[in-house]
Amino acid sequence: MTLSDAPAKMQNKNALIDNFQRVHTYLRISVTDRCNLRCAYCMPAEGIVYRQKKELLTFEEIERVASIMVRLGVTKIRLTGGEPMVRRDIEKLVYKLAGIEGLKTLAMTTNATLLGEKAGVLKKNGIKALNISLDTLRRERFLQVTRRDQFDQVWQGIQSALAQDFEELKLNSVVMSGFNDDELLDFAEFAFNNKINVRFIEFMPFKDNEWNIEKVVTYKEMIATLESCYKLTPISADPSAVGKDFSLADKNGKPGKGTVSFITSMSDSFCSTCNRLRITADGSVKSCLFYPAEINLRDRMRDGATDAEVEEMIRYSLSLKPEAHAPAEELSQSENRTMIEIGG
Repeated sequence: MTLSDAPAKMQNKNALIDNFQRVHTYLRISVTDRCNLRCAYCMPAEGIVYRQKKELLTFEEIERVASIMVRLGVTKIRLTGGEPMVRRDIEKLVYKLAGIEGLKTLAMTTNATLLGEKAGVLKKNGIKALNISLDTLRRERFLQVTRRDQFDQVWQGIQSALAQDFEELKLNSVVMSGFNDDELLDFAEFAFNNKINVRFIEFMPFKDNEWNIEKVVTYKEMIATLESCYKLTPISADPSAVGKDFSLADKNGKPGKGTVSFITSMSDSFCSTCNRLRITADGSVKSCLFYPAEINLRDRMRDGATDAEVEEMIRYSLSLKPEAHAPAEELSQSENRTMIEIGG
């Protein structure tokens, strides 16, 4: 949604609007750069230097930034990592954030390794939408891509999430040619049989993640594969949605319980409708996932910055947001943080 699209009575006069008239209502907060998996496309093989605890935003600092952002029109917050559930007492932060007046949706993205034991308390404390990252349904491939033998824990976490019946439940799968593109129909079958949205994500370039264009499977190629077994019907969505959503039906017309989506960052950019801002675990605002520029809030807050001064820094970061990200080949060579450092 752009400013011109919004009725005047709905516009927050303090709204977070960039130089291209995009209104920002969605904030992604990374609560840690640590993860208990080592996914090859997310973390470099040699690992990263983790931030020390004192370098991370405290829960109180996260709550403060979130409250400021909500006053400026943010209606949805997603907690990410690393893996957010490795942050001690994460359920307490969830409870605090869920209580912010004006926040409509509190969400989380997780690898589900710890979800089996926490799904219930997360929902009780305020998580409405849950995204689970899983790139393969095969145990041996899971070990290959994550470098950890925890498939059973993840599967248990997914079953726990299905049992809790979250308002939104999504399964994110990064599709890579020659690795898991032969599992597209397996994932579609899982969506057909369960109340879940399976999202197929085009492989994106980040620092040291061995990206190359030959590994990218475009969403049109994915759709062609799925249509060999299913009828896909487009579902209307919010203009700022990153996914192209489809309902599923089998060849006999029987509708599926779930849906599928395609995140087309590489082949069909959605930059023109982007409504997202990010806060890294160490307190920097990133206005664009692929744009290296950051504005650090942590140090200024610890030096006594007022809410008005924090807001000014947020708006300055927003003023740097580009109209669109660079071409994929250029992104693969840029000096950005790794995905795990930015926050998924």
